[in-house]
Amino acid sequence: MLSHLMETLLLLLIASSRNVESSTGNVAGNNALNEDPEFTDIIENITVPAGRNVKLACSVKNLGSYKVAWMHFEQSAILTVHNHVITRNPRISVTHDKHDKHKTWFLHIANVQEEDKGRYMCQINTVTAKTQFGYLHVVVPPNIDDAHTSTDVVVREGANVTLRCRANGSPPPTIRWKRDDNMKININRSLAVSEWENETLEMTKVSRLDIAAFLCIASNGIPPSVSKRIKLSIDFPPMLIVPHQLVGIPLAFNATLECVVEAHPTSLNYWCRENEKMIYDSQKYKTETLVSSPSYKSIMRLTIYNIQHSDFGIYKCVAKNPRGETESSIRLYSSQPPTTIPPPTTEVIETTSTKKVVNYLPPVGQTTVYTVHMIDKGSKYQASINEIENSEQKLTDSAKSVDWSGDIDKTNKVHEQL
Repeated sequence: MLSHLMETLLLLLIASSRNVESSTGNVAGNNALNEDPEFTDIIENITVPAGRNVKLACSVKNLGSYKVAWMHFEQSAILTVHNHVITRNPRISVTHDKHDKHKTWFLHIANVQEEDKGRYMCQINTVTAKTQFGYLHVVVPPNIDDAHTSTDVVVREGANVTLRCRANGSPPPTIRWKRDDNMKININRSLAVSEWENETLEMTKVSRLDIAAFLCIASNGIPPSVSKRIKLSIDFPPMLIVPHQLVGIPLAFNATLECVVEAHPTSLNYWCRENEKMIYDSQKYKTETLVSSPSYKSIMRLTIYNIQHSDFGIYKCVAKNPRGETESSIRLYSSQPPTTIPPPTTEVIETTSTKKVVNYLPPVGQTTVYTVHMIDKGSKYQASINEIENSEQKLTDSAKSVDWSGDIDKTNKVHEQL
């Protein structure tokens, strides 16, 4: 088919040139004397993003009465002949620029589309047609094909999951997967990766740890890259964790009981006594549920004010969701209030060395005076006030009971012997 179109184009061009020759009479003779037309430059290969305008140039010399035509080789389509546009494509036009002895013929393509890519042929209608080619490469930024890409997925814990993502573009884009929270992707129990490159992401036996938003990112080097966010939800029945199953509290104090809940979808949580009577907010009770992290985790709290004897006993925390129900118990019992014994009062006392001189008079008839030296060495010590007072009392009593008469008698006896 392509050769047939080529022949048709060539015949049209030759016929057009012959008509010109016959109308001018001697133009053919002039062409015979003149040099044959030639290309003066190559057609440059061009890469252009889709949506832009592009211009292909074909430069010739010595064209004379010959014609220049443009064709799309892969589509076997005649686009222009001389100054005329043959194709019905409204985005195609042709112009020429005369400089010195050669002419440049421009093929214009507006709003380039991906189907415009391929080889473009510039041809001169000589007896043996002269042709040259240039290549138009159209690059297209990636675009995610929603029809063939997964939407949000909900599965039960322990199931296998397959996420799919497909994108179009030129060159063909690559697909990467990553978690929106930058945590690792658990492909299976033995493989966890930061990123996964493939159109499909398969995970086996998913758990609550795999609950996340996954990003499908398509890129091909032509900005901008695009992404789609796919949320994976994993349902499982509630699970309760009780940090303290026995709580002791004195009378008249306030007590706070706590249960940690893991559930998806979010569970309905409440408290009740051992008689199954549900507890509501009042002056006696305050209930609250705090959202924790990760999103499937929450904290149940029950505060009981002004504890009385009737408040002791069993309290139950209960959690329900469409996948199941569970409960746990906490026993509240009486305990003694904490007591604190104040530390002993202490004082640092510092004394200095003193020297006491005591003179004792001899009995009647003796002339010798006995002198006793008493030295208290200074010290630094720490003792309780009570101990200091006791020590001082003992020292006073001891000083009062000293009997020096024996020592004096012994001394008199020594003098008598002398």
